[in-house]
Amino acid sequence: MRNSKFLLATAFLFFFSTRAHAQLQRNDSERQLFEALNRERTAQGLSALQWDNALFKAARQHALGMANLNRLEHQLPSESNLEGRLAEAGARFGAIAENIAIGPNPPIIHAGWMDSPGHRKNILDPRLTSVGIAAVRGPGGLFAVQDFSRFVPDLSVEQQEQKVVSLLATHGFRPANATAGARKTCETDAGFAGTSAKSMIRFEATDLERLPEVLERKIRSAPYSKAAVGACRANGTSGFARYRIAVLFF
Repeated sequence: MRNSKFLLATAFLFFFSTRAHAQLQRNDSERQLFEALNRERTAQGLSALQWDNALFKAARQHALGMANLNRLEHQLPSESNLEGRLAEAGARFGAIAENIAIGPNPPIIHAGWMDSPGHRKNILDPRLTSVGIAAVRGPGGLFAVQDFSRFVPDLSVEQQEQKVVSLLATHGFRPANATAGARKTCETDAGFAGTSAKSMIRFEATDLERLPEVLERKIRSAPYSKAAVGACRANGTSGFARYRIAVLFF
């Protein structure tokens, strides 16, 4: 939609990929847009998005840049792309999206986003968990930015392992005394690391609240009784965060 009174644009989700502590103060327009967004999600039976200060920092910087140049763009000259901007602000994510707009006030901007299929999809996407919203007055009107993400917690190796161990326990697996071997196996791309395990699997995920389907299939494929879990650092682009896990079966 492009006219003299309202302009908007959207960036779609990117997948695969520490909340920042900058104490920016939300203005009234930003609060209105945040409340309107979560009213829409609640009305659709979706969980509310959590406010993320790293996303807010990135959104505010982008809104200020657009207002200064009086331009509506997802990437301004000499500026990083969406992924880079969010990473630079300190965000950790498994998925990202962005809505931008120029309008006279928050209600009109929000209504325009909801009337646009791409923007509405971002606002109501059940996979997203966090948002930062900025609204800055410029020559052309109110420049608004919604930066969304699926937040990935910064868990220690031990915390990652315990989550997977707990999930495996619900499938009847007992822990095997081979965590060190599982960690070494995690760090390699093939083979086992000095254990007597019968089988193994490596996987990467942005969510450890459930077992990935590849691991579920492995569990169903053979009657294993014990498992050892090892976590290690996953390779990835800046900002996009994943957990890398190896599971040894005995």
